[in-house]
Amino acid sequence: MLRPRVGIAALGFARSRWRSRMPRRNRPEKFEIPPDVRYNSVQLQSFINRVMRSGKKSVAATLVYDAFAMIEDRTKRNPLEVFDQALKNVAPVMEVKPRRVGGATYQVPMEVPAFRRFALATRWILSSTNSRSGKSFSEKLAGELMDAANNTGASIRKREETHKMAEANRAFSHYRV
Repeated sequence: MLRPRVGIAALGFARSRWRSRMPRRNRPEKFEIPPDVRYNSVQLQSFINRVMRSGKKSVAATLVYDAFAMIEDRTKRNPLEVFDQALKNVAPVMEVKPRRVGGATYQVPMEVPAFRRFALATRWILSSTNSRSGKSFSEKLAGELMDAANNTGASIRKREETHKMAEANRAFSHYRV
């Protein structure tokens, strides 16, 4: 017995509607993220969105704000300043990208654009937070953010590793795209 063919039209998408949502040539415009409620920071809201699991934004916001309260108790500084300093310290300036030239693949050092710097910094901070040993996620996040603000911790090590790779492959920088 043959199964009926399932295509885009069978799934309820008209071909013209499909194309209007995902353009082939130009990239869709960036979605503007509103600032967070408590600190009025777009970067913090984006970070909360990255912490979020399974669409539970209020849980993620509670975890981040609890971590910020712990930071304020321990350092007696504005937690948003500690957060911004941590992001600046963790964000990489250079990274390597593979480039094929004549059958060989070279790791070419490239400068990191600002949006990718933020994405890498948040990814590294959250991955090192999850790998930390501690009681709750808020405590681990507070510890990692304070370490990153002081230029220590696993996320800073990841940035140093990336910079070391870029420095080691500086000879291939003339292959830039």
